[in-house]
Amino acid sequence: MPFSLNPAAVWPVVLLCLSNVFMTFAWYGHLKFKSAPLFVAVLASWGIAFFEYCLAVPANRIGHEVYSAAQLKTIQEVITLLVFAGFSVFWLKESLTWNHAVGFMLIAAGAAFVFKG
Repeated sequence: MPFSLNPAAVWPVVLLCLSNVFMTFAWYGHLKFKSAPLFVAVLASWGIAFFEYCLAVPANRIGHEVYSAAQLKTIQEVITLLVFAGFSVFWLKESLTWNHAVGFMLIAAGAAFVFKG
């Protein structure tokens, strides 16, 4: 499917980017606060995840006008890797190494096959 500036093609990507920021914080943000009790981390993560769902569900509903479900999931996974890479460097202060880059590239290469006609 060729790239289009059709709002049904663009808005899902924008919404999935935003939703992934929320979900990354929900899943991994608490790692910076290991002294907090686990139940607090779970409740905080659940609250953050609510906003992720408020963005991801419309993204998939709108996106399914243009993309298949497999393509939407693939877009979401690639965005997740990009968001997570930035999150891990800037929030968790963890380094990404060459093997991370190679692994991410292999995943991106695999994702490209989902969009082949």
